[in-house]
Amino acid sequence: MDQITLKRIADALERMAPAPLGAPDFGAADGFVWHVDPDRLEAVKTINRVDLGLLVGVSRARDTLLENTLQFARGLPANNALLWGARGMGKSSLVKAVHAEVLARGETLKIVELQREDLPSVARLLNLLRGRSERFLLYCDDLSFSHDDQHYKSLKAVLDGGIEGRPENVVFYATSNRRHLMPRDMIENERSSGINPSEAVEEKVSLSDRFGLWLGFHPCDQDEYLAMIRGYCDAHGVTIDDQTLRAEAIEWQATRGARSGRVAWQYFVDLAGRKGISL
Repeated sequence: MDQITLKRIADALERMAPAPLGAPDFGAADGFVWHVDPDRLEAVKTINRVDLGLLVGVSRARDTLLENTLQFARGLPANNALLWGARGMGKSSLVKAVHAEVLARGETLKIVELQREDLPSVARLLNLLRGRSERFLLYCDDLSFSHDDQHYKSLKAVLDGGIEGRPENVVFYATSNRRHLMPRDMIENERSSGINPSEAVEEKVSLSDRFGLWLGFHPCDQDEYLAMIRGYCDAHGVTIDDQTLRAEAIEWQATRGARSGRVAWQYFVDLAGRKGISL
């Protein structure tokens, strides 16, 4: 095979698998998003988040996660954290709000968002972050796995780190609607059909056991729901009397068939729009 043909093959392979980009300027931003093809970290200039004080009904989870994150930012031992439970109750908002609070207290901490479908590339991401002077909060939102999904095996590289261990400057936070990250019927199916059912179930359930912190989020009651909305009104200068707010918010909740922090925010957005107030 001549040199020209070899060069064409090499060029074609390079186009198919682009070389990874170098590490970004970590001083340029506090947040980054991990992408693949090619591997790169893109800076996020403005992180979408709410103030920690506006998150109502999650005080225990808030205090625990904040203390764990402060420990990590200060170079002390800290646990990986799984925030699990009811939809719309502020799991992802809490992670980003805690990060902001840590920065406000004068600590340096970078947050890196990783998509679930990019978990197979996580070893490459860890290699990029390993040995850096910065400390990184690696964050994956809405983490869960379906019946034929093998991505959960890649997650173990983040939680355990394999033979090298997890980089000491990286901690991993994930949010999920499922406590064990797997659908219940998947676990039951493994139990009933596996050659060794207990081992098959153990492999999947043990994934969530690798998180040192489990923080549960449960549906809010009506008083908490109304308190969330009142907190948003006070923070953004939206004036409305308690009786009107209560009647409208309960009607809004009824039309959605649910009561949560997300529903409270959606009602507030509608209210602010009707009042002519920009958010």
